[in-house]
Amino acid sequence: MSERDRDVLAVERRGWPGPGAKERAIRERLGISATRYYQLLNALLDDPRALEHDPVTVNRLRRIRDERRERR
Repeated sequence: MSERDRDVLAVERRGWPGPGAKERAIRERLGISATRYYQLLNALLDDPRALEHDPVTVNRLRRIRDERRERR
């Protein structure tokens, strides 16, 4: 896993106080758009290295993703 991949998971692991704070942190900390961030994050959810690095965050996000898919 790259440093950027680990940073993406770290941003996602953290709680955010209100709307816009997370997007601002993505731009400032990672230097990418929110759209690109979510593309990278979604790819990480299927990466076994990400699961090994941060199983709690990855499993939580997989559950959320699966629930959303089921509702469609």
